[in-house]
Amino acid sequence: MTRTFLHQSAAQGRWLEFSLLEQLANIGSEVGRTRQWQGKDEEKFQRAGERSLELFDLTLEDPRWKGGRLREIARARELFCDALSGGKAYATSLEDLEKYFDQFAFAARNTQ
Repeated sequence: MTRTFLHQSAAQGRWLEFSLLEQLANIGSEVGRTRQWQGKDEEKFQRAGERSLELFDLTLEDPRWKGGRLREIARARELFCDALSGGKAYATSLEDLEKYFDQFAFAARNTQ
């Protein structure tokens, strides 16, 4: 079965050129877009959520990340899924996740 990617260039290997900080910062951008459309435009909200999940998955598939890093990425994805479904399991909000990912964007900017 062939996967169809929303982030074509990332899926074709570009994603593996990014550092972990850059990958997480990019995930955070999509999380922010998801939060922006929450309660405003269901179609745009769903698409942004799908793009976020795709970036999570590309990061989880990156062979460089192992052990604790991989667990943290997987946990962040789980919390994102919880936030998408209304925070029923962990009381997670997209706003909280956006704040979490903002730290990676800040760090990525300061390392360049």
